Amino acid sequence: MKALKFLSILILPITVYISFTQKGWLTFLPIFTFFIIVPLVEFLFSPDKMNFSKEQEEIEKQNKLYTYILYLTIPIQLGFLYWFFIIIQEPGLSTFDYIGKIFAMGLMCGVIGINVGHELGHRNNRLDEFLGELLLLTSLNTHFLPYHNAGHHFNVATPNDAATARKNEIVYFFWIRSHFQSYYQAWTEENKRLLNSGRNWFHYQNRMIIYSICNCILLTSILFFFTINVLIAFLAACIVGILLLETVNYIEHYGLLRKRNEHGRYERVKRTHSWNSDHVIGKLMLFNLSRHSDHHYNGSKHYQLLKTLPESPQMPTGYPGMMLLALFPPLWFKFMNKKLEDL
Repeated sequence: MKALKFLSILILPITVYISFTQKGWLTFLPIFTFFIIVPLVEFLFSPDKMNFSKEQEEIEKQNKLYTYILYLTIPIQLGFLYWFFIIIQEPGLSTFDYIGKIFAMGLMCGVIGINVGHELGHRNNRLDEFLGELLLLTSLNTHFLPYHNAGHHFNVATPNDAATARKNEIVYFFWIRSHFQSYYQAWTEENKRLLNSGRNWFHYQNRMIIYSICNCILLTSILFFFTINVLIAFLAACIVGILLLETVNYIEHYGLLRKRNEHGRYERVKRTHSWNSDHVIGKLMLFNLSRHSDHHYNGSKHYQLLKTLPESPQMPTGYPGMMLLALFPPLWFKFMNKKLEDL
């Protein structure tokens, strides 16, 4: 029964269904729900600091239902994406409705396409990794896995990491730097991996080459079977999803840096090098992503097992509220720089 609470993710496709079938302000219902209602409701509940005992952890580790819930999101994402291609070209669609439906699909791309893709991409079996790649393809963010697993987890909380926001870095500049730097680092990591195994970078096992081909096939197929307007709408939805990811990256590691020793080496990653949030709703709907400190301490740990610990720096609210705060840099700096000083 503990796993079933993560089915709260279904609130997202329900609100997107309403967005796709209605007109007017209801087309923005997913955005209104996740960035207005959820942050307000989270203030009504105390953060959930509970961790599994060792005995419970072993039981929940073997519980396949947690993985099946992740699998459930895959046909939902693919089905809604196809439906989006259909409804976005309906005649008589107003500009307001057009934008609302794009934002609705963009939220799906960020929360399911990228976040669930991220979770599956950390699994140590090829099936789950492939399913993670498939979800990331629906957001045109396939470079995420080579960069994230080999680059971000190794360089987090250092100036070498694209996804670690510097103190006083404005989120809008961070979006550009993080996305394009991580794309470059994904190619670098793949080239290095192939070189270390004695192969040329231009090899069929270079994932970045395969991902690039898949992206081109997807975009070409949309253009062939639908219209240029559908392709533009899809690209816009992907941008929304990617910006959601980059905003999450921004709030997760803002201003946190590892120390260097006299030899120039960074200390090992600790649970103090990521911002944590135990606010209930955001934690459930993002599959415990907000317990980010423990995720970086052990990247292969499945989402249901992630712990909260007192030494992890805490956000004052959940991810949706912190993402909104980040969009107002003066308020963000005033609040978060004070927390950095306290740390």
